[in-house]
Amino acid sequence: MKIAAAYIRVSTDDQLEFSPDSQLEKILDYAKHNDMVVPAEYIFREKEGISGRSAAKRPEFQRMIATARNKGSDISMILVWKFSRFARNQEESIVYKSLLKKERGISVVSVSEPISDSDFGGLIERIIEWMDGYYSTRLSGEVMRGMTERFQRGKPVSAAPLGYVMPKGTGKLIIDPQTAPVVQYIFERFLAGDGYKHIALNLNAQGIKTRRGNLWESRTIRYVIQNPIYIGKIRWNPTGKKVDYYKTKSKIVDGDHDAILSESQWTAAQNRVKMICNMYGHYAHSSKPTGNLFCGLIKCSTCGATMSSVGGGKRGGLQCTNYTHSRCTQSHYISNDKIHRLVFSEIEYELTYGTFSLQRKNMKPNVIDNSMIQSKIEREQRKLDRVKDSYTAGIDTLEEYKENKKKILSEIKKLEAKLSAAPMINISKANRKIFCKEALKDLQQCESLPPDEGNRILRTFIDHIVFDRASQSVQIFYHL
Repeated sequence: MKIAAAYIRVSTDDQLEFSPDSQLEKILDYAKHNDMVVPAEYIFREKEGISGRSAAKRPEFQRMIATARNKGSDISMILVWKFSRFARNQEESIVYKSLLKKERGISVVSVSEPISDSDFGGLIERIIEWMDGYYSTRLSGEVMRGMTERFQRGKPVSAAPLGYVMPKGTGKLIIDPQTAPVVQYIFERFLAGDGYKHIALNLNAQGIKTRRGNLWESRTIRYVIQNPIYIGKIRWNPTGKKVDYYKTKSKIVDGDHDAILSESQWTAAQNRVKMICNMYGHYAHSSKPTGNLFCGLIKCSTCGATMSSVGGGKRGGLQCTNYTHSRCTQSHYISNDKIHRLVFSEIEYELTYGTFSLQRKNMKPNVIDNSMIQSKIEREQRKLDRVKDSYTAGIDTLEEYKENKKKILSEIKKLEAKLSAAPMINISKANRKIFCKEALKDLQQCESLPPDEGNRILRTFIDHIVFDRASQSVQIFYHL
């Protein structure tokens, strides 16, 4: 008797199809009447709701293909209820079927769509696959049109978020008295100064779970805080991305549900989120406990990575994070005392005499840092000198030298294009004077405050500091 595998998938897009158990029953019945055995370990069942449009997003499918291709496998056939269960993408279907047939002689058989072994049968199979793909594409378009229409009417286009329930058949969000207080607690604690992580830890300690029943994380707290649904709005991203913090694609309309929060609470929370992003970067935590005044501010001049604390006490210092993990070739270690003296004397001199570069803080994710680009260009130019020296010394052949030179010049050209595209921002003299006065006053406070508080103050006017160990110098980048 032949050994067969069974692949079962149910997508939420398909309204007229058998349940997983019904599919398995049909497959086992087919195997029984065709002298086949389907061992339990060869039954591959996807979780419900998995789409067939992409094989990469189907873990059980990938596991089945890997098992079937294994030389020790005794699978001779893969059984599915319909060919559409195997794939709804005709190109992928052909690739995987051809791969299995060529490597292991394994065929894919639909138990409800009998196909003959003739050339004509192969044609019928391709037609079925094309129709499945067409149906999937058409259905996707219908779903998108339906969601767009619901969104425009202020109706929810996803499952009810934390704080709300959506009674079956109503399609309307209702405030949930059980979880709405959790949403209010999150906003209250955030506005009281707690960070994302601290709020998450408190909720987990109380045994409170997310809407999906998981533990809270910093990102889930932030998602709740930035979700406008809590002030009666509906946000939808037609591109399909779950989180769009920068709202480059998301659309927002007034919803037909009641708000959990006031407009003032929401606005205050969003202002604090912006402040955190401005000081710590988009993906950073809302607070950064640190024992070093310059934590997260000092960058390596060789690779641009952040320099982190190493050692402790008087013997402690900063080192390039990439160098610590063998990803940077140059050590940039400097003791805490030295970096403190170096940075503070440089800041004080530049602010006193106005010999600094000042730019407005740009919160967009595609910010172009001129200094880092220029540094990369200089490194590429040094590479050019090294490959030339290697050719002159007879280490590289002429062909190798030409190839290396071509790659380096191409990279330099790309970097120069980025540099020329960087926007130039002019800061008025009046603004520069005000900035200097305020920054110097804040700088004087830093030395007498704990490192955490001093670090927070430095971030209000310093974007980052580049340390060059070779010259024992720093380049400081300020922002309004």
